[in-house]
Amino acid sequence: MTMAFFTAEPGSGSELLHPLPEARASWGGGNQLRGMATSGALARAAEHAVGPGLFRPARWTVDLLRPAGFVPSVARAEFVRRGRRLCLVEATLWQGEVLVGKASGLFLAAGSPSTGTVWAQPERPRTPPPDLRPATEEPRVFYSEGVGWTGSPEQHQNSARKTLWVFPQEIVRGERPTPFQHAATAADLVNLVTNWGDTGLEFINADLTLTLGRVPADDLELGLTAGHRVEHDGVSVATATVFDRSGPLGTVSGTALLAAAPVDPRQVGAPSSLPAVP
Repeated sequence: MTMAFFTAEPGSGSELLHPLPEARASWGGGNQLRGMATSGALARAAEHAVGPGLFRPARWTVDLLRPAGFVPSVARAEFVRRGRRLCLVEATLWQGEVLVGKASGLFLAAGSPSTGTVWAQPERPRTPPPDLRPATEEPRVFYSEGVGWTGSPEQHQNSARKTLWVFPQEIVRGERPTPFQHAATAADLVNLVTNWGDTGLEFINADLTLTLGRVPADDLELGLTAGHRVEHDGVSVATATVFDRSGPLGTVSGTALLAAAPVDPRQVGAPSSLPAVP
């Protein structure tokens, strides 16, 4: 894992997260944080509050309240309810006195498996060849129907159904993300995997909701494949299946708004596409 979104500066009150170049969004001329960085920072704060042990993540909802600037940020978390089998946490991301994002995390206590048989989606998402690696600085590889798996996004500017395979990256430099933190970070890519068409990515995320029946495997590699999408009057709602090499983990859904201008996902991760860090 060579990429990271932040460095962390300990403080007497709150830890200060300083954004690194990889945290820049393609929107806003490079002056904004990308949604992956926001969701990852919030998930890290929420999971630290819950702590290890009984509870495991089941639902993660992020509201991207306003464009987050490429400036130092503080992530905070507090309990809404902590019971015997349910723990609900609210996390917030602050830039100075401005609230730029918030999240709600539902953590549940695991129990015994059920004994009955219930219908489940029969489709098993395609996984990439084990030796396929990204051809760009972004830690992901790409699939679209009619093209297949490639390490580069170049061949995928089309209207076909898409899948992404996401390798882990650090939220805070020097820290390996937990499986939940990685899943929460990658969940922001629901916009890319469901809204990328033949003219580029025309929509920008307003929120995301990740549901997990289990967390990703220890290698942290996971995929998102487009499952459902509706678009009308500049609003898109879409859902993707989240999976690893053992099968589906859950889903991620997102609501997105038509952006002022599209971005070209084939340029994401190219060093020349991002402004220099001031």
